[in-house]
Amino acid sequence: MDSREAASAVAGWASLLADDTRATVCLALLDGRAWTLGELARHAGVAASTLSQHADQLVAAGLLVQRRQGRHRYLQIDGQAAPLIEAVAAAAGHRPAPTRSLAGARRGHALAHARTCYDHLAGTVAVAIADAMTERGLLTWRHGLSLTTDGVAWLGDLGIAVSEADARRRPALRACLDFTARRPHLAGAVGAALCHHAFTSGWITRIGTSRAVTITVAGRQALVRHLGMEEQSLRQPRAD
Repeated sequence: MDSREAASAVAGWASLLADDTRATVCLALLDGRAWTLGELARHAGVAASTLSQHADQLVAAGLLVQRRQGRHRYLQIDGQAAPLIEAVAAAAGHRPAPTRSLAGARRGHALAHARTCYDHLAGTVAVAIADAMTERGLLTWRHGLSLTTDGVAWLGDLGIAVSEADARRRPALRACLDFTARRPHLAGAVGAALCHHAFTSGWITRIGTSRAVTITVAGRQALVRHLGMEEQSLRQPRAD
């Protein structure tokens, strides 16, 4: 692909995200789950027929993948597109819309505090986890982000294993710029393994159907014990 073709491809990709409805869909799907067409239409506040047209464009461009099960059409973000969309949101200088209700303020605070970014954790808690792992010598940023020998042993002690297939298809660790904290959290195969362990161990649970997660009592205790984090920083902030 020459430079002119590359420029055309970038412009076409960017034009897809220039639409509010398509951008809303992509951001919603960063939770890593498969949504039905109807769920996405309700979330975006548009008719199902309108959402279907937008979805067709995103699937054709490779940003979304779709699966049909019975009469339902499920949509999910492509794994390679997810970090790019999160990075675009961060570069755009994410500014939450003004909230007009206590419920809206609570949702905003919950998302900023802890949420999923496709298959890894994001938010201020995720950034704090990356900081704590660095301070304890489990991560090094010297020649690119990577686990230290102590970091590999730490994961093993917790029973966190990265599958060989996942390790082959993407980097073990990647710094993902958090669009609310504006500092990096952990992505890649290790970031996904940590997030999966947090869910299966009951350290985090989802808040409703959003991307937001809450750190459970067990999760706070584990992060304090294993990473020396401050318990108060792991508690859900109040919005009052």
